[in-house]
Amino acid sequence: MAVTAQMVKELREKTGAGMMDCKKALTETNGDMEKAIDYLREKGIAKAAKKADRIAAEGLTSVLVEGNKAVILEVNSETDFVAKNDKFKEVIATLEKHLLATNPASVEEALASDLNGTSVEEYINSAIATIGEKISLRRFQIVEKGDNAAFGSYLHMGGRIGVLTVLEGTTDEAAAKDIAMHVAAVNPKYISRDQVGEEEVAREREVLTQQALNEGKPENIVAKMVEGRLSKYFEDICLNDQSFVKDPDQKVGKYAASKGATVASFVRYEVGEGMEKREDNFAEEVMSQVKK
Repeated sequence: MAVTAQMVKELREKTGAGMMDCKKALTETNGDMEKAIDYLREKGIAKAAKKADRIAAEGLTSVLVEGNKAVILEVNSETDFVAKNDKFKEVIATLEKHLLATNPASVEEALASDLNGTSVEEYINSAIATIGEKISLRRFQIVEKGDNAAFGSYLHMGGRIGVLTVLEGTTDEAAAKDIAMHVAAVNPKYISRDQVGEEEVAREREVLTQQALNEGKPENIVAKMVEGRLSKYFEDICLNDQSFVKDPDQKVGKYAASKGATVASFVRYEVGEGMEKREDNFAEEVMSQVKK
């Protein structure tokens, strides 16, 4: 496979490695992005497997809690100007209330559902006509809890990042919110180690083993080193193993336990993750808004 400049750019953004190292990694792995990341890590060139997709589109996330049900959603716009628009925020408020009331199973089902005599899709199209910019309901998740549980919701930077957590075994909403703030800041992938798939653990162990061997470590101590580094890997990706941002001396799992609770679930949305952003000229974007 031919290695393109875009592929090199993407690998640089994901690993922080130099351009020539990225090009060589892609060449050696026949353009396979995941294998190229592993290659760089094994060589000690990439410090960590930072695979988070680039933040691209504009818009907002939002969370609405009503009793034992809650919804978290992301609605996208083309520019940050519109994301701050009161009409855009009104659209989000209408959509989140509708989603909680109708409980659709997918975005497609939500768009086709009835909203005051018209479909949600038609409602959004009407808002587009008013606002003058494309708007889309990108994703949502409806979460339910029992009576002996607490929702925690947190919006960072006015909704650039939105988090919804469920803490079971307590009704302490403040504690659930504190954990939601941690999730917003640290971005874990899993709650606990037992949620990490065997394939992912095996792959990480293989990378760490090769990394240690490439460092010239004796084979008789490599296995012990790898297990130590694997434990650190779990701390990076598992919520319960992470140092709590509000009290780094204790782990999140221990903090939850101190409240007589466990983290049952979390959802974290970051605006535009995984979407390609238009490369607009900022001055032209400003002028286009001024002319409206």
